[in-house]
Amino acid sequence: MAFDADEEILQDFLVEAGEILEKLSEQLVDLEQNPDDSDLLNAIFRGFHTVKGGAGFLQLDALVNCCHSAENVFDILRNHKRKVDSELMDVVLEVLDHVNAMFEQVRHHEEPTPAPEELIAALDALAQPAGESPSANAAVAREEQNESNEASSGDDGGDITDDEFERLLDALEEEKTSAPVSSGDGNESSGGDGASGDDISDDEFEALLDQLHGKGQFSGPPETGKAAPDSQDASGDKVTSDEASDSKGGDDLISDDEFEKLLDDLHGKGGSPTAETAKPAPGPAAKQPSATSPSAMADEPAQPAGKPEKVPAENGKPSAAPAMPARDANAPVAETSVRVDTKRLDDIMNMVGELVLVRNRLQRLGAQSEDEHMHKAVSNLDVVTTDLQSAVMATRMQPIKKVFGRFPRVVRDLARSLKKEINLEMHGEETDLDKNLVEALSDPLVHLVRNSVDHGIEAPDVREKAGKPRQGRVTLSAEQEGDHILLSIEDDGAGMDPDVLRRKAVEKGIYEQDAADRLTNSECYNLIFSAGFSTKDQISDVSGRGVGMDVVKTKISQLNGQLSVESELGKGSRIVIKVPLTLAIMPTLMIMLGDQSFALPLVNVVEIFHLDLSKKNIVDGRECIVVRDKVFPLFHIKRWLVKGAAGQPEPENAHVVIVAMGTRRVGFVVDQLIGQEEVVIKPLGRALQGTPGMAGATITGDGRIALIIDVPSLLQNYGK
Repeated sequence: MAFDADEEILQDFLVEAGEILEKLSEQLVDLEQNPDDSDLLNAIFRGFHTVKGGAGFLQLDALVNCCHSAENVFDILRNHKRKVDSELMDVVLEVLDHVNAMFEQVRHHEEPTPAPEELIAALDALAQPAGESPSANAAVAREEQNESNEASSGDDGGDITDDEFERLLDALEEEKTSAPVSSGDGNESSGGDGASGDDISDDEFEALLDQLHGKGQFSGPPETGKAAPDSQDASGDKVTSDEASDSKGGDDLISDDEFEKLLDDLHGKGGSPTAETAKPAPGPAAKQPSATSPSAMADEPAQPAGKPEKVPAENGKPSAAPAMPARDANAPVAETSVRVDTKRLDDIMNMVGELVLVRNRLQRLGAQSEDEHMHKAVSNLDVVTTDLQSAVMATRMQPIKKVFGRFPRVVRDLARSLKKEINLEMHGEETDLDKNLVEALSDPLVHLVRNSVDHGIEAPDVREKAGKPRQGRVTLSAEQEGDHILLSIEDDGAGMDPDVLRRKAVEKGIYEQDAADRLTNSECYNLIFSAGFSTKDQISDVSGRGVGMDVVKTKISQLNGQLSVESELGKGSRIVIKVPLTLAIMPTLMIMLGDQSFALPLVNVVEIFHLDLSKKNIVDGRECIVVRDKVFPLFHIKRWLVKGAAGQPEPENAHVVIVAMGTRRVGFVVDQLIGQEEVVIKPLGRALQGTPGMAGATITGDGRIALIIDVPSLLQNYGK
């Protein structure tokens, strides 16, 4: 690979080829479902061809060879010389995996590892029409390729030597001098004569046109010996050779009508108004102005296409006419996008975050001031800051399709390995969310989709016995709800049996039998996110070890998201993920515990109310409250987070914030509610990193530092 190539060219290739390879994975799976779609076949062919061209420019031979063989296969397919089948798609998808691996190596400036020779050979065999023996054709193709390589390359990398270049020039010169060109009047003109060097005369140009297109009706100079009148009737539209000699230095001219007829012969009948506009209107005879006057030059007919028009110069000699300005249609189109380093976007987002903090501070100061102008200025700043924040966030947004695009391939490969028939449906692919979230959601969604395919969808025979269609359905959807994104993974499989989940929970030692019996169905469904929990009795390369779903829960919690599970036995299951649009700026509920400020992520807050603590109850040794016939565990988080608060007497009345984590609801007792505030998440310092229950820190509107509470982590460490 030419690693010394222009870095900008390499980056252009990485961007363009990366987008194509992302599409190819989805297109190939679609092709297997629609093998006769000619548009899809052509699109895949063009995709491999484009990647091959860019790789060839950068001398990525391993990538070129792989794409070339794949391109040959789809050339055969689109010409209907072979049919698409699952075995062919297995080989092509394996080749695509190797292409993606090589592409990643190039991205890291590493030499790409060639695909296995047996894989390329299998691909070349598929590039032959069905029923033909590939050996002979492959040998011919290899021979032609070798001859082409030998002809185009040498010891010096394809350049020719000085001696070869000199011989080439000599051959061209001999050919030019030994092949005289007819001038059209019986004379021969040597291409090397004349002081003009490379220039040819008009006669030579006309003769060249005759050789290329045949003898024209109007070629050659007019007959000599005829007198050319100095004046001409105004209705005549032919300029004589004498006049042409005076004005054009001997050029032979044709009339407007002749020129129009020539264009019609070359391009078909046209609607050009040239003849009507250039020809003088019929009328009484008028003396023509002098041929050398500017008005005479303006009235002259247009020159034939391809022939250089000449205008008078200051020294009386003809000179080339100035070039006409380009039409608007041919004007270069201005670029509408620019590539920006994501680090620069992150820096801008950080600066907008600082601006939000200043805005919050000024709002707090403005509320304490009675100056009307101060209020107006702060209000304007609030509007501008909010708009700027939205604009910067929009630059970081990416469609969730960037994640969804990989799942058709995941479902296809997994279904073939499990011998299941599954159709994947995707909705809301254009839903936008922060680029950091797009990357972070990729792995959790893969685990959830694999879980639906492996655990949810039954085998085709089992589905038939249950009265279902043999082909199962997995639906992946995304939609925006306020400042959050809802992602759902739904299947029409067997669903989950709560009794089986309770039994497994007891077997795994997660719950005692009595506690497991008291679990609601919804709580049973959430057991699948417990570490080491699996309903599979046998371990396979797909599932059975009880890892995967607990990783999903941990990752979604880190994104300040929520998980909920719905299922119906025999009907299917649905898992819903709720995550914020962005991780950079978070809406929170500011609370006070003693004299310290804390921020609760608003995504976790369900409701707030004032409570008479004397009405609480004790269940299994834990404080609980009853709200609208629902029981919620009650936690005094001040005892956990404020030093010395554990031994203080409890107040009679307090504010209670009901928070949610998935399907679980608990109540937090707090001393004071400050209100809603958008905060910028700052990482904790080295001394505080890893503090249980803390997601980060921020600066409040009054300039104080507030810790941001990580609700799942807080309950996991203190709420046992």
